[in-house]
Amino acid sequence: MRQQLDELRSLAARAQNRPTETGIPRVFMVQGSIPEHELAAVYDPMVNLILRGGKTLAVGDQTLDYDPATYFVMSVDLPAAGTVRPAADGSPYLAVALTLDAGVLAELLSSLPNPAASPHGPRAFSVAAVTPELLDAWVRMLRLMDHPGDIPALAPAFEREILYRVLQGPMGWMLRDVATPDTALARIHKVIRRIRRDFALPLAVEDLADDAAMSVSAFHRHFKAVTALSPLQYQKQLRLLQARKRLVATGGNVTSVAHEVGYESPTQFSREYGRAFGLPPAKDAMRIMAGIQRRGS
Repeated sequence: MRQQLDELRSLAARAQNRPTETGIPRVFMVQGSIPEHELAAVYDPMVNLILRGGKTLAVGDQTLDYDPATYFVMSVDLPAAGTVRPAADGSPYLAVALTLDAGVLAELLSSLPNPAASPHGPRAFSVAAVTPELLDAWVRMLRLMDHPGDIPALAPAFEREILYRVLQGPMGWMLRDVATPDTALARIHKVIRRIRRDFALPLAVEDLADDAAMSVSAFHRHFKAVTALSPLQYQKQLRLLQARKRLVATGGNVTSVAHEVGYESPTQFSREYGRAFGLPPAKDAMRIMAGIQRRGS
């Protein structure tokens, strides 16, 4: 696997310290020190492979660490906070990721034998050791960056192979369950998409449970198992992350932004924002913007 990792590191060395497009659909890479505010975000479903350095990701009350030759699977949209670290020799953090496409995954599953029922409870994120077969598929995928004319014909096949290798691994059940109608994970995923769309609106837990076709108690239990958050905690994190993004992007008025993301009380917004990010909204936005200016100079 050492040779495969070395080739992947060489191919991904052109990445920047932000999500960097590769020209391959749904595949991006990142390198170096990433600002904390960019790592606190709502993460799309993905397969993320660490090539160098390490990453810590906190989702709700759970924290995961992963290092080179491990990969991270997130099968639903999750608000999380993270930190990255360089390798022991000081070489910068380096990773590649494939954002999951529900249609591609469903089509692949339709061509595979029906698996036995999952022995696991619903969960949407975890870490596993990479295999030579999975690394080999990633190598062939990233080689396409140097042969862009081959991307339309070959990238779909390599994407299917990466997903197939993940499906064959210890976290494959996560992808199967989220793409299989009427599993608990798929029903929670449906509700998550509603919360992401309507995060600024008042949402009754009873209505969300109805959407999931579950009792309120079962819905709470399954939602917490999947996301490590309660439904209301999930919505609150979405609101605060969106507010931070708007404050930094527009320098907007704190009271206006609070109302835009669904808070009736600016005081409550400022209190919860400070608890989440360590500073009041205006000071946090100024700190982030100063950091952006330093990076750009």
